[in-house]
Amino acid sequence: MGRRPSILGGLVVAAAAAAGVYILFTRAMTRARARLAGASETVETRFGAVEYAHMGEGEPVLVIHGASGGFDQALDMAGALADQGFRLIAPSRFGYLGSSLPKTPTPAMQADAYAELLDHLGIETVAVIGISAGAWSSLRFAIRYPHRCRALVLLAPAAPLPPGTAMHGGALARAVFSSDFVAWAALTLTRIAPAALMRPLLGTDARVVRAAGEAEQARVRRILDHLLPMSARLAGTGLDIAAAAEPDDCPIEIITCPVLTVSASDDAFGTARRARSIASSAPDGQAVIYATGGHTLAGRHDEALAAVSAFLETA
Repeated sequence: MGRRPSILGGLVVAAAAAAGVYILFTRAMTRARARLAGASETVETRFGAVEYAHMGEGEPVLVIHGASGGFDQALDMAGALADQGFRLIAPSRFGYLGSSLPKTPTPAMQADAYAELLDHLGIETVAVIGISAGAWSSLRFAIRYPHRCRALVLLAPAAPLPPGTAMHGGALARAVFSSDFVAWAALTLTRIAPAALMRPLLGTDARVVRAAGEAEQARVRRILDHLLPMSARLAGTGLDIAAAAEPDDCPIEIITCPVLTVSASDDAFGTARRARSIASSAPDGQAVIYATGGHTLAGRHDEALAAVSAFLETA
């Protein structure tokens, strides 16, 4: 008889805990959707809808986000350039947020969609900043539209994955990028156990983030928080995972504009080697490689954007 009340009490506690978790999750999702509401516009192209946001005034710069991102991630990474005389145009790539996912999409098709977006905006020539997996379509834009791309910057440019590798971060990353709830739970846990989760999710050692100062810690936290809503990014993320398994056949040697690549040697996703390779293959290329910073360039972000700004002003 004494056991039944104990069991019932445990069930009540478990139900209350589950209800509390559900409330926290729904509040986080409400905030995530409210953050995106009204922050972007869309234009119809032959590839479907292309969502984009813009910020600042001055020389136009097309900013292309990385995996599991969207226009918001692009502005998180490069938004400070809007205060330095640049007009940032940040599209969401195929399958991300409000952008359509056409049948059999390719990086070349995505580059064509960028061109149609620029046509819609009445912009003939731009500089391009490609972030992580955004490097693939950014390179294609520079190759397919040499008359429209005056300079190309690649921040932590993603490379194809080694044969047999499904994605960076392994099973943990696959789980996180599978649903809103799993993503929210993992992001919540990064506050408790950053040493275990920061590296597989963001390619950045938690110790590097801690040493970077409060402002940089907040920026990295914002990148994580802005993975939500993951459900609105699943199609694009799946496309990026598939693209990462494809051979690297981009003819970088025919790019005619100046190219700057930026990475960190301790990037857990191995982009420093790719950054050096692209810079050495481009006819007019240069690389900036920091010793630390990881995939998010933690502690190097201001320095990196200063280098990007100086490069764009002289390119």
